[in-house]
Amino acid sequence: MSQKLAALQERFMRRKSLWSCFALVHLGFFLALSGLVFSGGVLSDIRFYRQWAFDGLNDGIWQGISMDWVYPIGALAPMLLATILGPALYQLAWFLIFTALNAAAVAVLIKPGTPSRYAAAYWWLAVTALLGPVAVGRVDGLTAPLVIIGLLLLAARPVVASALLALATWMKVWPAAVILAVLVAWPRRLTLVLTGAAVSAVMAGIVAAGGGIHHLLSFVGAQGARGMQMEAPFTTPGLWQAILGGSNAYIFEDKLINTREVRGAMGEPVAALMMPLLAAAALAVVLLLIWALRRGANAGELLISGSLALVAAFIVFNKVGSPQFMLWLGAVVAVGLAWEGRSWRVPALLMLAIAPLTTLVYPMFYAALYNDLNVAVALALTVRNVLLLVLFGWSLVRIVRLARTGGSGSLSAPGVRPETAP
Repeated sequence: MSQKLAALQERFMRRKSLWSCFALVHLGFFLALSGLVFSGGVLSDIRFYRQWAFDGLNDGIWQGISMDWVYPIGALAPMLLATILGPALYQLAWFLIFTALNAAAVAVLIKPGTPSRYAAAYWWLAVTALLGPVAVGRVDGLTAPLVIIGLLLLAARPVVASALLALATWMKVWPAAVILAVLVAWPRRLTLVLTGAAVSAVMAGIVAAGGGIHHLLSFVGAQGARGMQMEAPFTTPGLWQAILGGSNAYIFEDKLINTREVRGAMGEPVAALMMPLLAAAALAVVLLLIWALRRGANAGELLISGSLALVAAFIVFNKVGSPQFMLWLGAVVAVGLAWEGRSWRVPALLMLAIAPLTTLVYPMFYAALYNDLNVAVALALTVRNVLLLVLFGWSLVRIVRLARTGGSGSLSAPGVRPETAP
């Protein structure tokens, strides 16, 4: 009896410590946002979210329904939900949505109560804190916890998990990379397909009811005309050309979409190649996953390694290099840590370097980079981009190793009971 009591006390203290850490991190976010909250202001891209939401509510002008939009139509859901407290408290409402979803992700992460699950939860909180404003100021900060929950619930709640992954994809496209990996490695892929189709039908029905069905997929080509964003990995050589001179490379501010691009020199030719390269990289990873699965790789390990590889490919071979993309990687690595523990220490450590370097570049010293072409900031960005390539390489090597070692092929992770692990 005393041993059971001691175990319960230990479990209680472990949970108490974690949730205290959660409260501390999110209190820090709130304090950083308090000036905006109490003045009626909003952070970063949230100003667009507020405008779009109230344009719809007040004037009937709906992004993705009345006109083409850069986001999938599901992104309107949190933007509209954040209007519940009115325009002056939009930032507070957005923060509360962000906090609630993060709390749900942490709760699912620690559910089995194993040390690796708690370590993953602490790690996720650390990465979220290190990414700072982009975590709480972008739609990606909401989709990342949805992906964490979806992946962790695949085995126990397959329909719910599939719906969450589909919903996240209709909010921001990147979870499609995770869905690709699930389609390859998950035995119940038909559940994912049918549930995803049902969610997609609902989204299409909403848009059709508003008379804008021809705008439904407008987000697919929304990035087509963009140049190489300054922070994108493949832009790094062009950025240094602009810094060092000797070429016609320069920084261009696209005020319409609020971004900085590297133009001139190889900027335009490289930009034209990025979409084909991204498609080729994604196809290559999928084929590698299929090969590994046929070689007997463990399905659970392959699924999460494939998710990391595909998400990393979506970032590395992308002409857009937005800082919030690091949240995509963070969500996948958090699940990898939860399932496999120390086997994922390399990507975990890499992300603990990538996250602060990203924040140093944006928002801390971003102006120094695009206005002054500051060498120190450019070096930090270069190191960050090299680490992204290393992370992508690690995921590919991991898949090959899984193929060589083989496994049971079941959708389970080492050290976790099948009924609680995807």
